[in-house]
Amino acid sequence: MQEVPDTVVCTGCDALYSRAPLHPRDVARCPRCGTELDRHPGQQERRILPLTVASLIMFAIANLFPIVEIELRGLTSQTTLAGAVMALSAEGMSLVALLVLATTILFPLLQLCILAYLLVPLSREHRPVGFALLVRSMQSLRPWGMIEVFLLGVLVAIVKLSSMATVVPGPALWAFVALTVLLTAVLSFNPGAFWEMKFRPKEEGADSGRDTDRDGESEAEASA
Repeated sequence: MQEVPDTVVCTGCDALYSRAPLHPRDVARCPRCGTELDRHPGQQERRILPLTVASLIMFAIANLFPIVEIELRGLTSQTTLAGAVMALSAEGMSLVALLVLATTILFPLLQLCILAYLLVPLSREHRPVGFALLVRSMQSLRPWGMIEVFLLGVLVAIVKLSSMATVVPGPALWAFVALTVLLTAVLSFNPGAFWEMKFRPKEEGADSGRDTDRDGESEAEASA
């Protein structure tokens, strides 16, 4: 198969176009069907790794600390997300427990771990092992992360329970709010940009610096 550089294929109608240079905030669209072809990444590549690390920290807090604490007639009860999954399983709702476990813990954690694994070596101009497989896996996992749906369900439950008992939000609830905002920013990153980061040519400044060093060494050898 012959590779054609500087080309982009429309995912809507399979039309082939030459890749045009874009300025900040520019978006290229297919003139035939209007599908987005490309957009200027801006500062996303520099921000995505810190956002991923912050998301992992919020994810740990959201799963290690209680979500809410309920006080009723002098009795208190609190639970974590893992405790809620175990409670659903103990009540005979194993399928619901499995869905909660997969969509709120496993799939989001896998996405964040894959992002961190890809971004750290790429920031140092190294290709990680299993690059292509992991990028495709991350794209497949995107629709299955439903932390925002879980957060909405928790908020609805808190509103309903507040009329019957005293509900105190736990640290995990605020961590889930922050995690939802961070994941929205993280998952807006186009996975196709990984391929551009992988095949990006080295900076001209570094090459010129190396050439200068080589010239200096050759002049020193000639003078010696």
